Amino acid sequence: MIPVKVTKISYHSESKSYTVILKEITGDKCLPLIVGSFEAQSIALAIETVDTPRPLTHDLICDVITGIDSILNTVRINNLEDGVFFAQLEIESTKLGKRNIDARPSDAIAIALRMDTPILVANKVLDEAGILEEAIDQAKPSKKKNGLSLKTLKNRMQNAIDEEDYEVAAKLRDKISRLEP
Repeated sequence: MIPVKVTKISYHSESKSYTVILKEITGDKCLPLIVGSFEAQSIALAIETVDTPRPLTHDLICDVITGIDSILNTVRINNLEDGVFFAQLEIESTKLGKRNIDARPSDAIAIALRMDTPILVANKVLDEAGILEEAIDQAKPSKKKNGLSLKTLKNRMQNAIDEEDYEVAAKLRDKISRLEP
């Protein structure tokens, strides 16, 4: 198993989907994962450590894990079948022992980020679906100029978060990250 970290979340307007990029911590291979908008928003909020007024689903799962006196040891993306990635949460407690729970990779990543837990990818998955980091950099679209200042965009993002409009907040976050050096 290879340890990875989330390096980027991007929105592709043509396909109307989000991609989470996982990169090897000690290498230059990346694993792009297509995720839903809710999961992308949840991952982005975890990365930026944004507190929400009420717990989101992934926050609830973390609360359940800790509420039953368990810990999340690792999240593993361990299989790829017919273009579908599979993941497991490895949970351990003194009462229940060690359990592996099936999960979608997007949910597993959102939970791992909240619980500061290592994310691991199976060698065979990275060999089959991984790409070099330089291939991602070459695929970047040209940046469009935006007439709004960073400060304005950040204020709008905070307002969207305050109003619990996380889809708008995620889009604004993506726009800010493209503009920031």
